Amino acid sequence: MLQLKLHHNLLECGTDEAGRGCLAGPVTAAAVILPDDFNHPFLTDSKQLSEKKRNELRRLIEKEAISFSVTHVMMEEIDQINILNASILGMHRAIDMLGVVPQFIAIDGNRFKPYQNIPYECVVKGDAKFLHIAAASILAKTYRDEYMSTLHEEFPEYQWIKNKGYPTAEHREAIRNLGPTPFHRKSFRLLPEQLRLDL
Repeated sequence: MLQLKLHHNLLECGTDEAGRGCLAGPVTAAAVILPDDFNHPFLTDSKQLSEKKRNELRRLIEKEAISFSVTHVMMEEIDQINILNASILGMHRAIDMLGVVPQFIAIDGNRFKPYQNIPYECVVKGDAKFLHIAAASILAKTYRDEYMSTLHEEFPEYQWIKNKGYPTAEHREAIRNLGPTPFHRKSFRLLPEQLRLDL
């Protein structure tokens, strides 16, 4: 059973991102503040859940959360500032969009930059330890998957409806045969053999 949050006496948000390792599409970040009486036996790291279960939990989180927000950082910005900075920027923007200002921020992973003057803590594998980070991971993952499924309609050859932009063999084969799309991250190594791809 996951713990609710790190500090039970503070209004605390959990934040996480999805899509850092993708070749295409945005990196998506979410921030969630859960009520102190929130509890759910199946809420955990989004990677451990089926798509159906993630979508069920997304509806529950959106209904029960004190506040939540989700934001995309697009490919152009990722290419300009790199994926780590884009991930942190996305989490900052998600916190910006919350309806209330948290007193503490819990972050999944081990890297973050100070946000205003709010104290924070990075938690490695936090999405498998704390409910609010797990909730943020589910929102980030489901919103990003939804976005990539929409892009799939425009570029079906890349199979984003299945791989969501991650570097699968079929995704890389499509890049090899058709070249990159405007939604590919130009700063990423799109093909294993590439030293430099002219874009």
